[in-house]
Amino acid sequence: MFEWIASPEAWIALATLTALEIVLGIDNIIFISILVGRLPEKQRAFARNLGLTLAMVARLALLFSIAWVMGLTEPMFTLFAEEISGRDMILVLGGLFLLAKSTHEIHNSLEGVEGKQGGVATATLGSVLVQIALLDIVFSLDSVITAVGLVDHISIMAIAIIVAVGVMLLAAASINDFVERHPTIKMLALAFLILVGVTLVAEGLDFHVPKGYIYFAMAFSVAVEMLNIRVRDRRVRAVKLHKAYRSTD
Repeated sequence: MFEWIASPEAWIALATLTALEIVLGIDNIIFISILVGRLPEKQRAFARNLGLTLAMVARLALLFSIAWVMGLTEPMFTLFAEEISGRDMILVLGGLFLLAKSTHEIHNSLEGVEGKQGGVATATLGSVLVQIALLDIVFSLDSVITAVGLVDHISIMAIAIIVAVGVMLLAAASINDFVERHPTIKMLALAFLILVGVTLVAEGLDFHVPKGYIYFAMAFSVAVEMLNIRVRDRRVRAVKLHKAYRSTD
């Protein structure tokens, strides 16, 4: 099972797959961070960690059911001259759910800012975990199929998944705090989730969307927004310094 340990190529594949799993897991972290933000504060850390653990369990379960997963790529029926597989159905339904949920969260964020009479409604721990579990299945399916296409050893895939989720567990709290401190980042993250939802639906309908373009667009948008945040922070500091200087006169 671990005969690949002496192979440098296998270690390169492990490093590559781990990095890819972390990149693919960013979607999960963002989605989970936004969902747990609607929970009471004392439940957020528990829900976030449990959600990422569920993601790892889902990926490992699908990985060790690899024959069934790959069988999902076989056509089940034909619709409008297009062959539809189990994977296509899961991707389309997951994409539609992500689109609906992201749009709903954007609406709630705007309403929460504009009308604070009742605030934004909180969610229950059970409902949040159910939503996380549903999206974990979609993201995990895509992740496992990608992993199978890169390496041949299930042990390499399992290690990459465990390491990637460990990194996400360490980074999740910081990412969550950063998103909560910067509403524009939260809105940008929700826009990313809409983009991911559209991509999932497109792939489910057999329209190939190069993920490199998607992630480049996301990275570029984040870089621009980080510059905007830095400029705003400098302006705020300048205003504070100016007020402090005038108060001493």
